[in-house]
Amino acid sequence: MEKRPTIRAEDINELMRQRRQKLEKIKASGDNPFKSRFDRTHLLADVIHKYGAIEPGEQTGERVTVAGRIMAIRRHGKASFVVIKDRTANLQLFLSLGTLGEGRYRTFLEYDIGDIVGVSGKVFKTRRGELSIEVMEFSLLTKSLRPLPEKWHGLKDIETRYRQRYADLIINPQARQTLLARTKIIKSLREWLDNNGFVEVETPMLQAIAGGAVARPFITHHEALDIDLYLRVAPELYLKRLIVGDMERVYELNRSFRNEGLSVRHNPEFTMLEVYQAYADYREMMDLCEALVKYAAEQAIGTLKFTYQDQPVDLSGEWSRLTMIESLEKYGGIKVSFDQDINELRAIAKKYDTEVESHFGKGRIINELFEKLVEGKLWQPTFITDYPTEISPLAKKKPDNPEITERFELIIIGLEMGTAFSELTDPMDQLRRFEAQVKLHEYGDEEVPRQVDEDYVRALEYGMPPTGGLGLGIDRIVMLLTDNYSIREVISFPHMRPEKS
Repeated sequence: MEKRPTIRAEDINELMRQRRQKLEKIKASGDNPFKSRFDRTHLLADVIHKYGAIEPGEQTGERVTVAGRIMAIRRHGKASFVVIKDRTANLQLFLSLGTLGEGRYRTFLEYDIGDIVGVSGKVFKTRRGELSIEVMEFSLLTKSLRPLPEKWHGLKDIETRYRQRYADLIINPQARQTLLARTKIIKSLREWLDNNGFVEVETPMLQAIAGGAVARPFITHHEALDIDLYLRVAPELYLKRLIVGDMERVYELNRSFRNEGLSVRHNPEFTMLEVYQAYADYREMMDLCEALVKYAAEQAIGTLKFTYQDQPVDLSGEWSRLTMIESLEKYGGIKVSFDQDINELRAIAKKYDTEVESHFGKGRIINELFEKLVEGKLWQPTFITDYPTEISPLAKKKPDNPEITERFELIIIGLEMGTAFSELTDPMDQLRRFEAQVKLHEYGDEEVPRQVDEDYVRALEYGMPPTGGLGLGIDRIVMLLTDNYSIREVISFPHMRPEKS
């Protein structure tokens, strides 16, 4: 087969010029190089499934009509071979001067790799065992004006893959498989929740107050109302309003936005699943979370045991559960507690090169130590519980210790996959915590809300039943189940820094 040559940047313009010349020639012949539609009788995978078992040299005599993009060409004198692909498979075409006639035969061979064609012909298998279609009729459906890249390598081309995802999907089967797996994962999550009595809902993306999570928001301006609005950092407060409204079991697969850094683990626009269940607590949310992730793995990849970046991951069995304090002793090798003096905790943080700011309380210092010393070591699925109240403004305090809350985070492969609470239902306590956040904003913390969400407090005053809430990072779940190190691989169009001219 003719291989796509390695194309230097300086050659692109010349190749595109040549393709435009061909385009004008096609138009001059009276053919339309950008047709509106084409009727297929089969996808390529259907042809392979139906006829793949025929013997080498066998002629079926059956005619099919297919379409796809030209991916390779092997030109000979009176007979040539072309590989096309559609969304399901690749398949070989056989072109014969005797069948097509010299004019039509030469016309097809003028096409370029990347052109999209529709063909009709008879299915057979070559003596070498290659299932093929002998082309009897054909039509150019779309003329490709830009040559396909041969392959992607190096940092520059990795970035180009993300900028030009369309080209990446054409030539990189793994990229397509990852996005298809993402679709299966999301479908399975919906399926499990729908089958367990949850109702899918939608809540506002534009919000007057950025709440529901600690994150720097994106700000925009609504001209008609003449007010600033925020792209939501989380849908949590609106979903809990629905719980107040007696909907009891709701979920949203939502797009959220956080005006923060770009990395292999962070994209400013991302997908989350948030689930709320009335008359449940964080322990039930642990069971729900474990069942959801296991179901998604079984449906999407067919197993609970797999490798991630060449290291084994085992989602089977009961997942480990540790308090944050226990995990610091087990994995960090240090003993800390809320009984310690804050200056002692600051000294421990300094010893382990953990940065803390002057307004950090005991809980936030302990959390910083956890993130520094423990989180990255938790490879197998682990629920970390008893998060400090200081960093959990929407979670219910533990009855026996007001310094910690009924909250957990799920950690797998050293990454936070999700978090859940027994939701705070006391409106007066919630108001005090909102007011404390506003004070932190006054200290310069731009990630906390700058004003109290008084309407949410009003909703709580009507009465919210005991409720468990869960948030799962869909992009990170997809990373885990598709063995991708970078979040950019699992997002169709990740955000990038501006392209240099």
